[in-house]
Amino acid sequence: MAEPVLKDLTVVVLAAGGGTRMRSKTPKVLHEIGGRSLVGHVLAAVAETSPRSVVAVVGHQRELVAPHVSALLPDCLLAVQEEQKGTGHAVRVAVEAAGTTSGTVLVAYGDTPLLTGQSLRDFVAEHEAAQRAVSLLSGDVAEPAGYGRVVRDADGEVLAIVEHKDATAEQLEITEINSGIMAFEAGFLLDALPRLGNDNAKGEYYLTDLVGLAREAGLMVGAHVLADVVQTEGANDRAQLAALGRLLNDRVVDHWMREGVTVVDPATTWIDVHVDLGRDVTILPGTQLLGATTIGEDAVVGPDTTLKDCEVGAGARVVRTHAELAVVGDDAQVGPFSYLRPGTRLGAGGKIGGFVETKNAVIGDGAKVPHLSYVGDAEIGEGANIGAGTIVANYDGVAKHRTVVGRHARTGSNNTFVAPVVIGDGASTGGGTVVRGEVPAGALAVSAGPMRVIEGWAQERRAGTAQAEAAEAAGRETAGGPEVTDDSSQASAGELG
Repeated sequence: MAEPVLKDLTVVVLAAGGGTRMRSKTPKVLHEIGGRSLVGHVLAAVAETSPRSVVAVVGHQRELVAPHVSALLPDCLLAVQEEQKGTGHAVRVAVEAAGTTSGTVLVAYGDTPLLTGQSLRDFVAEHEAAQRAVSLLSGDVAEPAGYGRVVRDADGEVLAIVEHKDATAEQLEITEINSGIMAFEAGFLLDALPRLGNDNAKGEYYLTDLVGLAREAGLMVGAHVLADVVQTEGANDRAQLAALGRLLNDRVVDHWMREGVTVVDPATTWIDVHVDLGRDVTILPGTQLLGATTIGEDAVVGPDTTLKDCEVGAGARVVRTHAELAVVGDDAQVGPFSYLRPGTRLGAGGKIGGFVETKNAVIGDGAKVPHLSYVGDAEIGEGANIGAGTIVANYDGVAKHRTVVGRHARTGSNNTFVAPVVIGDGASTGGGTVVRGEVPAGALAVSAGPMRVIEGWAQERRAGTAQAEAAEAAGRETAGGPEVTDDSSQASAGELG
C-alpha cells in the first residue's frame, strides 16, 4: 500500500512542562531511554512525517531543553511559553511562532518515546481523508481508570471527551481513551484557540475543549484508534520511565532477533536505538550495546559486556569487557575482564586479553596484548606480542608521551615502557626490563643485572618472625633432617607398627 503523502503539515511538540514528579534537576523531556532523550524519540518520529514545519514549545528550564532540541532537529522552531497556562495556550503560542495559516496541525507530546512515525502518518492521513476539523488519537484499553473517555454517537462520530472524574456510571464503562495527541484543520484551530476559556480549577486553557467548540459549529470530529496504544504513554515519574525503557528495549531486541541476530537472553540484553547489528551476530546474557555501537556479522559479544559507541568487526569475539569509543577489528579477540577506553583500535586478528586496559592505543593486525597489562598512548605494530604484566608509563606528571612498538617485536613479561619509547621492528626485551629509550630493530634490550643470592638474609634481618623461623627450619632439614630436641617425641617401632 502506498505511503500517505502529507503535503502541508505543521507539527507542534509540547515540551514546556516542569515534570515535578520526576524529582530531578534534569527536565523531564531530557531523561533518556534507549540511548535517546524522551523528546528525542518524539522528534525522530515527527521527522518521519516530512512536515512543512516543526515547532517545539519550551518553557520550564528552556535553557537546557531548547539547545537539545535544536541539536537534534536544527530546523525546528522554538516557541517559548513563559507561563504554563495549559495545552491550549501552548499550542496558540506555537502556531503564532510558526505563522501557520493552512493545512493540518498535529499536536504531540515530548514525553511519549514509543510513538512511531508510521503511527503519526496514518493518523494524519485519516484525519485529512475524512476532512475533519478535529481528530483524536485514541486507544482501547482494558483498564481505562484515570483516563479521559472518548464518547461517540451511534454513527461513531466523537461527541466529547469526558474526564474520568466527571464521567457518569455509563461513561465509565467506555474503554476508548484519549491519548492527548490531536490533529486540527488549521483554519478551525486559528479561529477557535482565542475562544478557549479557562473556567476550571487550574485556570488553564485545555486543548480538549476544542472538541466541544467544533461540535457546536457543526464540524466533524473523529478519533483514530491506535491498536498499539502503549505508543501514546508518557513518563511522569522514574517508575514510569523505567517501565517505558523496558518496553522500548523489548521492541528493539525483538526487531534485531527478527533481523537474524541471536539474543540468548533477551531479558538481560539492552540495545540502544542507534545500535546496528549484522546478521548472525550472537549476543550472550548480561550484554549492553549502547550509543552508536555497530557489530559486524558472525561476531559474538558477551556475556557480561558493555560496549558504548564501539565498532566490532565481523567474526570478532568480545567477552566480559567494558569498552567505549573503541574499534575491534575483524576476527579479533577481546577479554575476559578487559577495559577498552576511548581511542583504542585493535586490528584484524589481534588480541586484547584478560585484565588488560588500553587507552588511545592502536594495536596492529595480529598483534597481541594477552595478559595483565596497561597500554596507553601507544602504537603496537603488526604481529607484535606484548609480554604479561607490561605497563606503558605514558604520563610523567605533566604531559602524556607516546610509545611505539614495531612490527613483530617480542617484549618480555613484567616490562615497563617509560615513554617516549620506540622499540624497533623485530626487536625484543628481556623479562623485567625497564625501557627508557630506543631499542633498534632486531635488538634485545635488558635492564636487569645478574641475580644475586644473599644467604641468611631472613634470619639476620627478620629475626623472631615467622619468616625467619620458616627459613631456619628449612635450613635444618637441608642440613640433615629434622632436629630432635625431646626424646619423648620419638615413637618406638612397636608404637608405629
